[in-house]
Amino acid sequence: MSVLDAPTLVTVPAPQRVRNSAELPAGFRGTTSGATSKPVSTYNVLLGRVREAGLLKRRRGFYIAMFSIVTACLAGAITGSVFIGESWFQLLIAAGIGIIFTQYAFLAHETAHRQVFESGRTSDNVGRFLASGVVGMSYAWWTSKHTKHHGNPNTIGRDTDIAFDTVSFLEQDAVKQRGLMRWFTQRQGYAFFPILLLEGVNLHLMSYRTVFGRKKVDKRSVEIAMITIRFAVYLGLVFTFLPLGMAFAFVGVQLAIFGLYMGSAFAPNHIGMPIIPEDSRVDFLSKQVLTSRNVTGGPLMTIAMGGLDYQVEHHLFPNMARPNLRAARRIVREHCAEHQVPYTETTLWSAFGTVIAYLNRVGLAARRPFDCPMAAEYRPR
Repeated sequence: MSVLDAPTLVTVPAPQRVRNSAELPAGFRGTTSGATSKPVSTYNVLLGRVREAGLLKRRRGFYIAMFSIVTACLAGAITGSVFIGESWFQLLIAAGIGIIFTQYAFLAHETAHRQVFESGRTSDNVGRFLASGVVGMSYAWWTSKHTKHHGNPNTIGRDTDIAFDTVSFLEQDAVKQRGLMRWFTQRQGYAFFPILLLEGVNLHLMSYRTVFGRKKVDKRSVEIAMITIRFAVYLGLVFTFLPLGMAFAFVGVQLAIFGLYMGSAFAPNHIGMPIIPEDSRVDFLSKQVLTSRNVTGGPLMTIAMGGLDYQVEHHLFPNMARPNLRAARRIVREHCAEHQVPYTETTLWSAFGTVIAYLNRVGLAARRPFDCPMAAEYRPR
């Protein structure tokens, strides 16, 4: 199948909230709950083109190579740590290990999406080992949360990724904040990336709360064993071979880099893209494309972001292997142009800027009426 470069495409120029069908951009096929017509989708046509191009085939060799490279990097970091000894240069090793654990998390993410193995059981077993046994995160907690996100990205009441958790992603959450949280929310865009330094700790705490909580957890005992052994080995080695203060600093730097890297890789994907009301009915293709943002940068960006730079294609074809996403992008862009479905793609720095601006704009809802910039401008002096 010959794939031509797509023509100039319509993009979403600024973050927006989709309140009803009248405000939907051109090509966004959906209805509100009160409408009787069904959303129209051309997804099956697109799926056929992608399948015909052979882009849904597994690329197991690629993932074996990636796992081997990442594991070799981890072995190199451990070896380097042994040779450095009691030196504050150990913090460089800690930062490197934070990056390495994030790369393992990317592989766990792709394995969970069935991008590596056709067997669901094998995918879950390997994904659980990578997530719980290597990274130290609950596989069951993450897959449950992530499945909801993929089904309804940026949808109020359905996507847990936009639910309030320190940061307000919706104005309706921002207006509820009081006291110190109100002050923080008003500035949350500027604070977003700095607080990602604590996201590594948060991810581990959420995992422990899940596996030791009352809700049903698949393979609970296995995950508890894996996470416990992982932390026992990791912390045991660090605190055995490094002085106490240096050991705490080592773990702190590793967690900070891990959290910052993870958050920075996922933040550009959807933050600042349209928000869909809970009562809307939107066809699958439009929902996934309109709420997702691609990041340009070539093969190095794809490695750095674990394939998340092709977020549109990943959401349309969650089980597509990372090496196939670039070719799928051409087909998807061409299809979106044909059917006037908005397709957003930008640089990483532009995406970060949009994230900060959007969160700050949402944070304005936390201001008291007399703090409103417009009210202040027209207030009698």
